[in-house]
Amino acid sequence: MSDPTDDAEVAARLRRVILKLSRQLNASATSEGLTPAQASALGEIARSGPLGLAALTRTEHLNPTMTSRVVGHLDALGLIRRAPHPDDLRAATVEATAEGKAVHERIRAQRAAVVAECLRAMPGADRDAVVGALAGLETLAAELTRRA
Repeated sequence: MSDPTDDAEVAARLRRVILKLSRQLNASATSEGLTPAQASALGEIARSGPLGLAALTRTEHLNPTMTSRVVGHLDALGLIRRAPHPDDLRAATVEATAEGKAVHERIRAQRAAVVAECLRAMPGADRDAVVGALAGLETLAAELTRRA
């Protein structure tokens, strides 16, 4: 049986590492002139669109006002387009434009390249440990998403 104190310390270390990784990866969106929230929303829209604004708000864990601001900015940049929701004319859907998909792909590729470069620079045992932990981290992410 594990010691709860150790579990708390592991959880704190894991949270700090994830936060640091997230900050570093989010910085790659700034080269496209987007904030982390804008880049994240664009990515979700590019992958899942057309997407209702309520669904985007839930998925991105934003409040409706912030969603409106993010969508407005992405729309003004021509990265997404709004359309009336097909089932509810009071609501709207958003989908990525060709330019929005291209921006999302550049951000995704830049992030992947940086991570791959860092992995190559790591000692073999550390790299193997990171790769070996991926399945467990994916399960953790799914559980955190389920609880959100």
